[in-house]
Amino acid sequence: MLGIWVEHTEGARFWLRVMNDLKARGIEDVLIVVCDGLTGLPAAVQTVWPEAIVQTCIVHLTRASLRWVNYKDRKRVASQLRLIYSASTEQAARDALDSWTDSEIGRKYPAIKRQWEAAWEQVIPFFAFPPEVRKVIYTTNMIESINYQLRKVSKTRGHFPTDDALIKVLYLACREMGRTTRAGQGGRSSYNWKAALNQFDLMFPGRLDRA
Repeated sequence: MLGIWVEHTEGARFWLRVMNDLKARGIEDVLIVVCDGLTGLPAAVQTVWPEAIVQTCIVHLTRASLRWVNYKDRKRVASQLRLIYSASTEQAARDALDSWTDSEIGRKYPAIKRQWEAAWEQVIPFFAFPPEVRKVIYTTNMIESINYQLRKVSKTRGHFPTDDALIKVLYLACREMGRTTRAGQGGRSSYNWKAALNQFDLMFPGRLDRA
């Protein structure tokens, strides 16, 4: 958890302030940022850290696609979209997207094709890595789990008299989550971070040494 910021609306200006704040506090370089299509966030990241790669959250993109789909077709569409993001290579993923586009179900929901093609440059970065590393960088679910816990805490409190009061509650909730994780799991993650770090060291030579 790098910080807590309170803002009434999200946008490029807000995210740029957050990124500049993080850089001023010592984050000199960022390799990959996984995000879920938040307005202005990719542009803010690449303005502050021009070498950073932005990877869209595949889970969020798939969920957004399914919003276009009739309930009876959802399972079928989800299974076909899985063929795209679970492909072995970027070219195989492109071929799977083209096959989807030309299929009967793909022609039924053309908006999904437009959605994936618009996001394509932020879909494909994780194909450069082996499957065990893709699990680390293809979704923001780990972050969403934290956000879910914070929303539960804030909703039960109702109205906050000041932003500082809200920040204090969220900070205490973060401390409690950290304490629970250390007590219950020893602070371990199911994600293979060691494999990811070794891959990053090869993919981004010298940049991990800046940390």
